[in-house]
Amino acid sequence: FNEQTQSVGPLYGFDLGGNDNANTMLKSKEEVRPSFDLEANENTDNTDTRLKSKEEIRAMTESIKVQGGTLRTCSFDQSVDRVQVLLKTSGRPLNSKVVLWQGPDNAPQKIIVYLEEGNRHQFRAVIETPGASSAFAIYNTGSMEFPFDACLDPEVETTDGKTSDSPSLKMTQTSESRLVQGGSVYSTPFPPSVQSVEIMLNSDGRPMNARIELLQGPNNIKQFMEVYIEDGTERPFYVILDTPGNGNVVRIVNTSPIEYPMSTIMKPYDVDTNIVETDKGIPKQPKMKWSS
Repeated sequence: FNEQTQSVGPLYGFDLGGNDNANTMLKSKEEVRPSFDLEANENTDNTDTRLKSKEEIRAMTESIKVQGGTLRTCSFDQSVDRVQVLLKTSGRPLNSKVVLWQGPDNAPQKIIVYLEEGNRHQFRAVIETPGASSAFAIYNTGSMEFPFDACLDPEVETTDGKTSDSPSLKMTQTSESRLVQGGSVYSTPFPPSVQSVEIMLNSDGRPMNARIELLQGPNNIKQFMEVYIEDGTERPFYVILDTPGNGNVVRIVNTSPIEYPMSTIMKPYDVDTNIVETDKGIPKQPKMKWSS
C-alpha cells in the first residue's frame, strides 16, 4: 500500500512517502495555482519577436467597413503563409463569422466571433494559410445598425519590421502546453495588470472544435469565439485577447468529443507595470477622489 501511495501521491500535489509530517502536507494555494511571469514580454529577446500593434497595422493596411448583414471577401496567392485578421467597432457590439476558403467547397477553418464592446475588446487572430491560394470571407451577422471595420494583414511583421514566423510555433517552443481533453474546460484568471493575453490552440493532426471566452464576473461574457479547424497541426490557432479592467478570466472549452483532445498555451502579452496591486490582486484605489 505504501509503495502505491508514494507513486500516486505526487500527481495530486502531495507526497505521502516517509514518516515526516512535513512531507504529507498539501501544496500551498500559490504552488497549485498557475503562475505567470509578468516580466516575460519585457526582456530584449522577446521584444524583437512581438507582433506590431493594432494601431501600426491599421496605419499601414487599408481597413474596410462591413455593414450589418453583408459579406466581404479577400483573396491571397499561395506565397502568403499566414494572415492576421483584425475586427473592431466604434464601441457597439460585434457579431461576425470568419471563414477561410481553399478551393471550392473547402473551408478548413471557421471562427464565430462575438464582442460585447468592439472598441474596448477588439478581435485579433493569426490564421495559418499553408498550401494553395486562399480566400477569406468576413460575414457581419449583426443587424444593419452594427457595422464593423475589418483589416487583413498578410505581412504579419514584428515590431522591428521583419516578417514573423508562426506565433503558434514560437509559443510551443518557449512555453509548456496543457492538454485539454474533449468535453473538458480549462480556465485561468489574470491580474488587472495584464492588458492582453495570447492564446495558442493545436492538436496532433485531428480536427479541433473549441470555444474561447473572456469573462469579467460570474457568467459575464465580454467576448467569445467558436473555432473549427480541420487540422490542428497544420493550422494552429493564435489569438490575442484584450483584457482591460479587473476580474478577467479566460475559459477554453473543448467542444469536441473525448476522442479529440487539443493542447493550449495561455500567457500574458501586454502588461501594464504602472498598475500597483495589493496582495489579493486588486488594484489599490485612492481613498478620496473628486468627481470630474
